[in-house]
Amino acid sequence: MREIVFDTETTGFEPSDGHRIVEVGCVELMDHIPTGRTLQFYLNPERDVPIESQRVHGLSNEFLADKALFAHVVEEFLEFLGDAPLVIHNASFDIKFINAELERVSRPRIPLSRAIDTIEIAKRKIPGARYSLDELCKRFGVDLSARTKHGALLDAQLTAEIYLELIGGRQRGLMLAPVEIAAAQGTEQVRAARQRPEKLAPLITVVELEIHAAFVAKELGGKDLWNN
Repeated sequence: MREIVFDTETTGFEPSDGHRIVEVGCVELMDHIPTGRTLQFYLNPERDVPIESQRVHGLSNEFLADKALFAHVVEEFLEFLGDAPLVIHNASFDIKFINAELERVSRPRIPLSRAIDTIEIAKRKIPGARYSLDELCKRFGVDLSARTKHGALLDAQLTAEIYLELIGGRQRGLMLAPVEIAAAQGTEQVRAARQRPEKLAPLITVVELEIHAAFVAKELGGKDLWNN
């Protein structure tokens, strides 16, 4: 099954206020495993980027001035998405921005029902936790050292790791064959056998002991090894 993990960086919080996308990042998964295929665009938002937003993602007006418009990359973007489900952290935010951009270039909207929201999965799996990407990365031991600022491609890669943790990791659904199960069991630590507080009484009879001693004396040369 093919899935696309998807993230955006924007000039603000609401497209209805004229805010635009400044970066798109996508990561391809196949059967819940990253394939190595990614897609990233920096975009000219055709407006100023507020200083508050620049502090979040580090993308300045000067940096974005010569970048492509969304209209120039929309076909490549939609082709990369295909018809795959979209894995998104806080899906409603990114979907509303993508749909605003799609409407500007007369392309069909993406239904929210197509999105798999990692926040919603986290709420079901770990109720009461903090659900920011940073907090979930810390919970699952995902390396955040490269995240000095937000970035769409980096955040999509982190979201992919969080998604895999939330659904059970890369071994989700893996069924071990009997040989593999035996091998796995063979690696378990051997535990010492529990000792009885009192030894059990022997079940061998006196007659059986005499027969055994006669056999050892006659057939085995009376070696002490066999009499112990």
